[in-house]
Amino acid sequence: MPSLMIVDDEPDIRFLLRRMAEEAEWYVAGEASSGQEALLCWQDLKPDLIILDHRMPGLSGLETAARILAENPEQAIVLFTAFLDPPLEQAAAVLKIRVCLSKRNLDAVMAELRAWLRRDD
Repeated sequence: MPSLMIVDDEPDIRFLLRRMAEEAEWYVAGEASSGQEALLCWQDLKPDLIILDHRMPGLSGLETAARILAENPEQAIVLFTAFLDPPLEQAAAVLKIRVCLSKRNLDAVMAELRAWLRRDD
């Protein structure tokens, strides 16, 4: 069972993502409510995939991803944001973030989680 870390400053979103991940048969290894907390958790957990909110207090999702990817360029990250636009997608692509998803399209999160599982078969 692949492992997942959920990073979002909104507890309700973390809860929803956890439920979706468990339904898609992922092991939720941990959660973080900020970029700084995510960096600390990531070092301990080394999850297969990170779902990372972009707009958070302190470090943004892009800043957090850049630090993680500097240490492990192979880390799979999904940027999850309510404010998805082409400049953000371009910045994420430069960092080699796997995919950017809008919080307005929760079905896409489930599809991405299931697609990841199919890749590993």
